[in-house]
Amino acid sequence: MSDLEKIYGVHAVEALLRHHPKRVKQVWLADGRSDPRVQPLLELAAQSRVKVGQCERREMDAWVEGVHQGVVADVSPSQVWGEAMLEELLDRCEGPPLLLVLDGVTDPHNLGACLRTADAAGALAVIVPKDKSATLNATVRKVACGAAEVIPLVAVTNLARSLEKLQQRGLWVVGTAGEAEQEVYQQDMTGPTVLIMGAEGKGMRRLTREHCDYLVKLPMAGSVSSLNVSVATGVCLFEAVRQRQAKRKG
Repeated sequence: MSDLEKIYGVHAVEALLRHHPKRVKQVWLADGRSDPRVQPLLELAAQSRVKVGQCERREMDAWVEGVHQGVVADVSPSQVWGEAMLEELLDRCEGPPLLLVLDGVTDPHNLGACLRTADAAGALAVIVPKDKSATLNATVRKVACGAAEVIPLVAVTNLARSLEKLQQRGLWVVGTAGEAEQEVYQQDMTGPTVLIMGAEGKGMRRLTREHCDYLVKLPMAGSVSSLNVSVATGVCLFEAVRQRQAKRKG
């Protein structure tokens, strides 16, 4: 079992059973857990012939760090996609793609929240650099509430080079920076767009910033100077969603 990961939480385990059942080797429920919330999960496990066992809740507490909700699964290792997958996704994309880049986001909670928001906004993929970035783990999957099993997470070796390739394919790169003159609401994001969010505090790295076609900011009226990166990501992505919906209706 040492080559397996433990994924926990009702939504994360249910999403794995729904989208990647072959990765799930066993599902564990806390003793006495058979309420309606886990019934869809149990039905999916039965359909895929995945074993379901029971164990004491305190044993689960020792397995994982976090709120497991009495549901833990033993699964094969996480899948992080490479640049070839990104090219394939773009080739198959019918409308103007929307990509999210997280430059230096190392907190797994923020990565999970960003994956969840990106999936809700209809982003094609989330791109991260291989170095100095959070990657898929149990915490990310729990926070993402199933989105980590749906939206591709693409890790690239050289982010600046990857941005150049995307620009060559006709995508416009929009970076976020507190000192930008233009607000995100003034930026046209109805076309093929790459939205870059930098790490909290540090923002985008210099080389990443140099590859941006546009820089935008969020208007800050209060006493704080910045938002949590996952919150800012949600605001920016759904501004792109709003613009795209308005253009389709117009």
